Amino acid sequence: MSVDHSVPILVVEDFSTVSRIICGLLKKAGFENVEAVQDGPSALAKMRETNYGIVISDWNMVPMTGYELLNAIRSDEALAKTCFIMTTAEMSMDNVIAAKRAGVDSFIIKPFSAEAMKAKIEEAFAAKCH
Repeated sequence: MSVDHSVPILVVEDFSTVSRIICGLLKKAGFENVEAVQDGPSALAKMRETNYGIVISDWNMVPMTGYELLNAIRSDEALAKTCFIMTTAEMSMDNVIAAKRAGVDSFIIKPFSAEAMKAKIEEAFAAKCH
């Protein structure tokens, strides 16, 4: 399944430099509609205003982790079907299992390239997201 490169994407990353890099990689990969916020509560607020097709969230954030954000999204009927990709620099098997049970669509380990991000988005869309 081909991904529509105009799909709205929300990047949730607490480090502004990393956020800018991810947004740049997404634009390099051809995605046109990319926004960013720095924490989970801001992400939820933005998601209630805009219908994002994809959320790309860091795992380690405060005051709400990416895992907690994923759970909040999956438990909200209006947001539950949003494609969710988790990014992390430290991948533990316990985190993978917990996130899979919570409904994550894909994982990507930092650092990553534009091509790797595009491949993960395409993989998530082929599996579930639309």
